[in-house]
Amino acid sequence: MNDNALATNIGLDRPQKLVENRVSFAGPHSELSIYDTYLPAEKVLLHSTGLLYCGMIQGKKVLHSSYPVVGGAESMEFVPNQSFVMAANTSVAIDFPEAKMDKPTRCLTVEISRERIASISDKLDQQLGVPLELDSWRVLSQRHLHTQHSQGTQLLLERLFNSFIEDDSERDIAIDFGVSELVTRILKHQARELLLNDSQEQSEKNGLQASIHYINTHLSTPLDIDYLCKVACMSRSRFYQAFKQKVGCSPLNLQQYLRVETAAQLLKTGTSVSEVCFSLGFADLSHFNRRFQEQYGMAPSAFSKQYTSH
Repeated sequence: MNDNALATNIGLDRPQKLVENRVSFAGPHSELSIYDTYLPAEKVLLHSTGLLYCGMIQGKKVLHSSYPVVGGAESMEFVPNQSFVMAANTSVAIDFPEAKMDKPTRCLTVEISRERIASISDKLDQQLGVPLELDSWRVLSQRHLHTQHSQGTQLLLERLFNSFIEDDSERDIAIDFGVSELVTRILKHQARELLLNDSQEQSEKNGLQASIHYINTHLSTPLDIDYLCKVACMSRSRFYQAFKQKVGCSPLNLQQYLRVETAAQLLKTGTSVSEVCFSLGFADLSHFNRRFQEQYGMAPSAFSKQYTSH
C-alpha cells in the first residue's frame, strides 16, 4: 500500500491529533480506521469492542498485552508486513518509539462486530467441521494473534482498503466479502497454530498429531508419505483426507510452511540467507526466495535486514 497515495486519498496530511490521529470508514458490521502518530509516546491504550485486526503500514510500535498472544509475548515489536489481531473486548498498551512529524507511525485497523464473527464461525462449523477438539470455530476468535502476514493477506488488505474508501453501489457487498475472507484467514491461522502446538506437546495423543510432529522435526528431509501414513495409522486416502480437513493443507505444504517459519526465526538471529536455505532442505536459493516472499510478503534478505536493523 503506497503511503503517499493513502494520505492523499483520506486526508491524513491534516491531522487533528498528534498521537493516534484517526480517520475511519464504516462498513456493514465493520469499520476500517487509519491511525497516525507524529510524536513518540508510551502506554497509549487501544481497546477493541469487536474482533480488531491491525496491520502496520509505516514505522514501529511496541505492544504490551496481559492477554495470551498466539505467536507473541507480553511485549512485542509490531512492524510492517505483520498482523496483530485482538480478541473482542480486550485492550493493549502501545509505545511509539520512532514516531516523527515528517514520518508518522501508521497503522490500519479493521474492527469486526461479534455478531459477524459468530456468523462466519457458524458457517465454518457447518462447512469444515469443528476444529480439533474445540466446541466451535468461535473459540479461536477469543485469542490474540501476532504473525507475519503473507502476500495473499497483503493483497486482501489493499482490496479491503479500496472497498471502504470507494463510494459505489457494490461497496457494502465488496466489504462484506473481504471481511469474511479476512476473518476466515485469521481463524484458520489460529487453528493451525493450535494444532502445531498440540502436536509438539502431545505428539502421541493421536496418529494425525504424531505425523505433524514428525514433519515438524524432519524439516530438512524429503517427505515419505508412506511412512507418515504408518505413523498416523491410516490408509493413504484416509490420511490425506484427515490431514486436509484438520490442517487445511497437504503434508508437503505444511512442511514448506514450517520450513519458512523456521527460516524466519534463523534470519532474525543474523544467520545468512544461503545458510538458512540449504540447512532447511531447499533445493536452491530461487525456490527459497519465492516461498519466503509468498509467506512473508518480502524477500528473506529484506526480512533479515528489517530485524537486524531493529
